[in-house]
Amino acid sequence: MASVANSPFYILKPPNSPFYILKPPNHTHYKLSSGITTSLWSFSCSNAQFLALQTSKHKSSTIKCFATDKQTSSTEISSTARIRSEVLTPFRSVRMFFYLAFIASGGLGGLIATTQLIAALTNPSRALDASEIAKGLGIDLGAVSLFAFLYLRENKAKNAQIARLSREENLSNLKLRVSEKKVIPVSSLRGIARLVICAGPASFITESFNRSEPFTEGLVERGVLVVPLATDGNVPSLEFEESEEAKDITTKRKRLWQLTPIYVTEWTNWLDEQKKLAGVTSDYPVYISLRLDGRVRGSGVGYPPWNAFVAQLPPVKGMWSGLLDGFDGRV
Repeated sequence: MASVANSPFYILKPPNSPFYILKPPNHTHYKLSSGITTSLWSFSCSNAQFLALQTSKHKSSTIKCFATDKQTSSTEISSTARIRSEVLTPFRSVRMFFYLAFIASGGLGGLIATTQLIAALTNPSRALDASEIAKGLGIDLGAVSLFAFLYLRENKAKNAQIARLSREENLSNLKLRVSEKKVIPVSSLRGIARLVICAGPASFITESFNRSEPFTEGLVERGVLVVPLATDGNVPSLEFEESEEAKDITTKRKRLWQLTPIYVTEWTNWLDEQKKLAGVTSDYPVYISLRLDGRVRGSGVGYPPWNAFVAQLPPVKGMWSGLLDGFDGRV
């Protein structure tokens, strides 16, 4: 929802009427009946603050609404992403702590050496010590520069990792429709399926659907499920052959293409962010493949390489195979 923090609007309630009238701020006053006393009060609702004024000249209630700027951002870093980052790189915080300690130690040593060097240069009796003090000062400055570089590099890698994990966490919260009565988040499929997101115009998705047909059996064996995301607002045409001879392959193709993204705006926002980070034009059709654990495995512009998926991904076996065999949307 767009922020309207600096654009208040008014709600007028005529007397003895259950209806409210929205009044834009650039309009003139509405003339209503008069005759009651003035009262002013304030209250809050959801994320917006309201001021309500009932005037003596207008027998109506005027509500002035200011929405707050606290919007939920797709780039907001979640605590889960920070925890996952710590788990993936458990010694990074320790390294960064020691880098800061070495920077502080080198800086303190450099400060002391600087005062000693000034004293040696101003005192002829200590002039012979100046070269030795200058050498120590150079070592301190070099150490500070080195550990500052290491700290900044480590911090940059940490921020990049947390941002990536946060985007993956945002993806895991997006919703999918499995059947008419079943909606699940992407996170429900972790450890169960490898998702491949096909995003582009409806014609692109239809062609991706047609190109996947020769590899249907191999893709299903590898736990692949496709998420068709039409970015042009049209519905892709996915036609399945219903003949008795093709019953088995049709069942597998329906299983492969059974997922439907809902709240498409949220999906599109997440996809636009991914494209922006990858330097891809927003109107280009793309595919994004995920690992079993929900992390992004790879992505590219154009049609998904179904043959490469079959060649590179191992078949789902053991416990995961059993879960996939029984997967019908009731996760």
